[in-house]
Amino acid sequence: MPEHLIGLLLGTEEDWPSTFEELVRRLGPVRHRGERHAFATERVLNEPFDLRDRPRYALVIDRLAWWYDVPREWLKKVALMDDVYLLNNPFTFQAMEKHSAYCAMMRLGLKVPETWLIPHKLPPDNPRFLPTAERYNAPFDLEEIGARIGYPLFMKPFDGGQWVGVTRVGGPAELHRRYDESGERLMHLQAAVEDFDVFARCLSIGAETMAMRFDPGRPMYDRYQVDHAFLSPQLGHEVVTISRLVNAFFRWEFNSCETIVKGGEAYPIDYANASPDVALTSLHYYFPWAIATLARWSLFCLASGRPMRVTQDVDAYFAVGDRDDLSYEQKLAEYRRLADAAFEVDRYEEFCARSLPHLDETLLELVASRWFDDLLVATVRSTFPTHEHERFVAHYRGLLAAWARDAAG
Repeated sequence: MPEHLIGLLLGTEEDWPSTFEELVRRLGPVRHRGERHAFATERVLNEPFDLRDRPRYALVIDRLAWWYDVPREWLKKVALMDDVYLLNNPFTFQAMEKHSAYCAMMRLGLKVPETWLIPHKLPPDNPRFLPTAERYNAPFDLEEIGARIGYPLFMKPFDGGQWVGVTRVGGPAELHRRYDESGERLMHLQAAVEDFDVFARCLSIGAETMAMRFDPGRPMYDRYQVDHAFLSPQLGHEVVTISRLVNAFFRWEFNSCETIVKGGEAYPIDYANASPDVALTSLHYYFPWAIATLARWSLFCLASGRPMRVTQDVDAYFAVGDRDDLSYEQKLAEYRRLADAAFEVDRYEEFCARSLPHLDETLLELVASRWFDDLLVATVRSTFPTHEHERFVAHYRGLLAAWARDAAG
């Protein structure tokens, strides 16, 4: 019986890793095409490594390498030398940050708001900079750029994440102040989409995408709104297609995409998140779906022998995006076909139906268990002040009970 070890490369998270580990344990071996496959999980330690060492892991879920160099370089090694399957691809996330993602999706015809890149306020600490800048750096008028984009606009790091360094700018004076504060960070200026109808955040894991209503102005525990009909079927399909396209294009398999909808138009504004939010206290109602999907996709990749692909294959997408004879809707349809093929959607769904028919029931039993309730209570106690513990335990128990009722349906 083939045995597959799943490595978890973690920071300080405990809620989702523990739930994922417990779900995989409860699922037990699964049968795929006449063969039984066993799965185990293990948390990866960061330590010195011999580049020729053979890792024991068949698949690694990475939550750390977006900011920590040691695990990032280890992931590159195990992908290049040992064919370990990675969620996510460290090569494209390092090379294709938000700036590259904007450029690529603009070429593909997505409705990305007008975006400019501006030089650092404080130049790089390099003795070659000053003589280079004196010869080749053209002066620019920051206010003129702001006027061309229009106010309000957003200033945000070209490679940022988790809303760090993102500021809303209301006029020229504030633009100068925020630019002065940006220091050595390279920044984008992006047109704001004001008075929008809805803000959608999609969490994509492999071949599945969950579109959720999101309110960035609310506290973190209340940003994801439980609303199953906040998008029309057509817009819902478009928003999911955009998310699926981004992931297939960059070979990202665990990512979130933010899209603003206004007047029936979908504007993707942020879609390069190497460590998307899957916290119990954030996702609440949607947390079981995220854990189940992460398990389904991981087991599918391992049991089916899906190969880890390091490099991108962008030509097919650009061939569609560069065609002037196709409408936006026609391009979206072709992108969806390419993306679904990249994620082997049909084969994945067949695997889930035949090899994991017990997953939904196992998940329901897990979420209803004393084990999970103890985890929920511990998570609340580690997240919120003491005087709010009782309130938030009841809050999350209620949301998870609502999910369980809907799932049992």
